[in-house]
Amino acid sequence: MDISGIAAVVTGGASGLGEATARALSAAGAKVTIFDLNEAAGTAIAAEIGGAFAAVDVTSDDSVVAGFALARAAHGQERILVNCAGTLAAAKTAGRDRKTGDIVHFPLDTFERVIRINLVGTFRCIAKSAAGMIAIDRLANGERGVIINTASIAAEDGQMGQAAYSASKGGVVSLTLPVARDLAAEGIRVNAILPGVFDTAMMKGAPDNVREALAAQIPHPSRFGDPAEYADFVLGMIRSSYLNGEDIRLDGAVRMGAR
Repeated sequence: MDISGIAAVVTGGASGLGEATARALSAAGAKVTIFDLNEAAGTAIAAEIGGAFAAVDVTSDDSVVAGFALARAAHGQERILVNCAGTLAAAKTAGRDRKTGDIVHFPLDTFERVIRINLVGTFRCIAKSAAGMIAIDRLANGERGVIINTASIAAEDGQMGQAAYSASKGGVVSLTLPVARDLAAEGIRVNAILPGVFDTAMMKGAPDNVREALAAQIPHPSRFGDPAEYADFVLGMIRSSYLNGEDIRLDGAVRMGAR
C-alpha cells in the first residue's frame, strides 16, 4: 500500500512505539490521528505532525467509537490502524509478601485490567476500524486497509511475574491469524509485531546496571531497540502487500530467561 495521502490511526500514539509510528507515518505522507489518554502529549505531537488527536480509552466502546468519528471527520476513513496502546503489570501468581511474609496472590482486578487494555482493547479497535474499512472502495491493488497489532516477546518468553502481560500479548498474537482470515475477502491485511526490549520511557527510567544487564542479553545488536526501528518495520509491513496473517519478532535475537 502506498502510504502517501492515506488516513491512519495509531492507538497509544502519544509516547514510545506509538509516538514513533505516528511520526513515521506522517513523514511518509499519511494523515494521522493519535488515540491516547495523555491529552497534553497527544495534542502536542498531533500539532507537530499536522495530525489530529482524540482522547480515547480503549476499554470503552463509546470512547473508541467517538475517537474513530473524530478521526474520520478530520481525515476520512482510515485505511491504516496500528494498535500500540497497552499497559504492564508485574506480580507473581502467588507467593509471600517480602515485607510481611503473608501469602498473597496476583490481584485479579489488575489481571483483568491488563487483559481489558492490551487484548480486548486491541480487538475493539480492530473491529471498529475494519467495519469502517469494509464500507469504502478498494485501492487499485485490491486492498482496503492494513491493521498492525503490537504484541511482545513476552507472548512467547514470559518471565516471572508476567502472567497477565504475557497472557494479554499472547492473545494478541493468537487473534492475528484468524482476524486476517476473517477480513481477507474484504481486502484487509492483519499482522502483528512482537517487539523485544526497546528504549521507551519505561526503560529510560531503569537504573544503569539494569539497562546494561538487559542489553548484554541481546545477541546482536547488543543494545535496546530504537522506537524509530519499530516504526520503520511498521511502514515496511504496510507497504508489503503479500504480508498477511503474520506475527514477527523484532528483538535482536534475544530469548528472555525466567527472570
